[in-house]
Amino acid sequence: MTNYNIMELMVCCAARELEDGASVGVGTGAPCAAAMLAQKTHAPNLMVVFEAGGLSPLLPEMPISVGDSSTFFRGIMATSMADIMETCARGGIDYTFLGGAQIDMYGNLNSTQLGLDHNRPKVRFPGSGGANDFASLCWRMMVITPQDSRRFTEKCDFITTPGWLKGGDSREKSGLSKGCGPYKIITNMAIMDFEPESKRMRIISVNPGYSEKDVRDNCGFELLKAAKIGETASPTETELRILRDEVDPYRIVIGR
Repeated sequence: MTNYNIMELMVCCAARELEDGASVGVGTGAPCAAAMLAQKTHAPNLMVVFEAGGLSPLLPEMPISVGDSSTFFRGIMATSMADIMETCARGGIDYTFLGGAQIDMYGNLNSTQLGLDHNRPKVRFPGSGGANDFASLCWRMMVITPQDSRRFTEKCDFITTPGWLKGGDSREKSGLSKGCGPYKIITNMAIMDFEPESKRMRIISVNPGYSEKDVRDNCGFELLKAAKIGETASPTETELRILRDEVDPYRIVIGR
């Protein structure tokens, strides 16, 4: 069996979700690595979008920020944040990858604070950046994150980024576009999606080396489960070679 680490597995799983011809809004780190891997394997026509304005670059290397000059390299256009968000608002971006300090059963994300007192939080985080805009306006939101019961919490201390809000049709009733919202959650232990009616998170695949019990024990709320839970496919030798040699040769992401 091919040797790989858990970050490599998560990046490969995320890349597989991106089909050829789709568009994806990414930041730096694992989401960017996933987009680059998808471009170099099965999705050469994937359009990668950076919130600072880079539109569909052919990334020569892993950028260090969303405004890095490499995010414009051989791109279709060098635009601005306003142009990118307008494109999202017009329904032009299929996927986005986001993260946070907390995520709840409906995919709401907290990247603002720990603690309920906004003026005196236990911990203050950077906040939204473009995350709220991407999650509110892109069609499908995905999250790549390590899993533990503190991060996967029953209720977020602060909702920075809307998921399915309170479940059901609450997101649509809030005024956000029908059909857009959280899509897949990719962790070190499993892959989750959201049950279509309740919009609650559910297990659809368990990663090699883990059990369904591990996934449940490392979550702060009750996870639903799909009718049939599969085993996540391990990275192929081709995926790992491209990821290690072409996407992230300096191990900026996969070396974590």
